[in-house]
Amino acid sequence: MDRVELDGEAGLRITTVPGVGPGYGHEVVRTGVGWSVAATAAERAEPRPGDQVVDSPTVVMDRAFSVPVAPDLVWPWLMQLGKRRAGWYLPRGVERFLPAGRRAVRHLDDRWQDLRVGSVIPDYGGRDETFTVLDVDAPRHLVYGSQRGRTHLTWSITLRPIPATAGTRILMRLRLAPVTHVWLARTAGEAVDVLTIAGLRRGLLERLGTPDTPETAR
Repeated sequence: MDRVELDGEAGLRITTVPGVGPGYGHEVVRTGVGWSVAATAAERAEPRPGDQVVDSPTVVMDRAFSVPVAPDLVWPWLMQLGKRRAGWYLPRGVERFLPAGRRAVRHLDDRWQDLRVGSVIPDYGGRDETFTVLDVDAPRHLVYGSQRGRTHLTWSITLRPIPATAGTRILMRLRLAPVTHVWLARTAGEAVDVLTIAGLRRGLLERLGTPDTPETAR
């Protein structure tokens, strides 16, 4: 078992368990509170909207976390997410090190609420990289697709109500094929994905005005 410790305000620890498949061996916890972006075994195994687009993926990365508000309240925050849009949500403790112009917004904006199938938005993967909306069903799921050289990828966001808490389980899945450097995707790529989604979770909770507690991690 390999461990990467990141000290400081974020208090993150990445635990990598090799040999259990792409996207399955990483968990992030916050020291003293306990939070995770790890999908459960059942969540990793289940089919999701958009899976059929890349039906034989080389690499799959699954992340999941919970927020204590209903899907229809979370949905508009996720609709406006992205480069040259609302930005990528991060907590204040991280954003204070970024230039003001690079920080994500902390309000909903109607300009970015009209995603439809065929909409094209900029992506952080490169200066000219984009995502195309392949499927959208508010407030249930949003599926993006993109071509990066030879690699075809999809990124799906699924919102699932949690009846017991009136909250929402947010499930994110990245599927890629073909991937030339698989070992790099399953190590460095996985670590970057874990950290970015963990940061997104914290930043989204702040914008929703909800506390970061062990319960919101489940």
